[in-house]
Amino acid sequence: MLIRPETSEDTLAIRTVTAEAFWGQEHSAPPQEADGAPGEATLVGLLRDDEAWIPGFSLVAEHEGRVVGHVVATRAHVESYDALGLGPLSVAPELQRQGVGSTLMTALIDAADERGEQLIALLGDPAYYSRFGFSPAADLGIQAPDPTWGAAFQVRPLGAYDGFTGVFRYAEPFSRL
Repeated sequence: MLIRPETSEDTLAIRTVTAEAFWGQEHSAPPQEADGAPGEATLVGLLRDDEAWIPGFSLVAEHEGRVVGHVVATRAHVESYDALGLGPLSVAPELQRQGVGSTLMTALIDAADERGEQLIALLGDPAYYSRFGFSPAADLGIQAPDPTWGAAFQVRPLGAYDGFTGVFRYAEPFSRL
C-alpha cells in the first residue's frame, strides 16, 4: 500500500471511496447532491474549493493502483490560533479493519507535526481515535462547536502546541452539512 498526497486525478476516486465508506453509517451526514451519496463525499469537494484547504494534508491510500482510502485535514481555529480539523477519514468497506485507516491517520499526524501545526481536532469514536493520541477536547480546555458532541469531539496536541484554549471552529464547509 502506498500513502501519498492527493493529485487532481484522484478527485473522483476520493468521492467514490468516501461515499462507499459512509453509505448507511449511523452518524453519516445527509446527502447533499442528487446522487444520494452521504454528505461526507460532498464535503471533501467543498473543502477542496475552500481557502481552508492545505496542500499536502489530503492523503490517499493506494493499493494495486486503486485509491482505497483517504484522509484530509483543513485549516481550523481555536479562537485566533491556527489548528487543523480532521475529516473525513474514509476506507473502502472491503478493506476496513485491515490497517488502511491507521496508516492514513499516522501519516497525516506525522505530516502535521513536521510542518509545525499545533493541534488536530475531530469528531469521532473515542475508542478508535484514542490509539492515535486523541482525547476529549474538554480535557485540554478546547470547546466543541456543538456542546452535545461530548467526548466524541477530540483533540490531538502536536509538538508545537503551546496550551491555547477556547472554542474550536471548523472550516466553513463543515457548517453546510
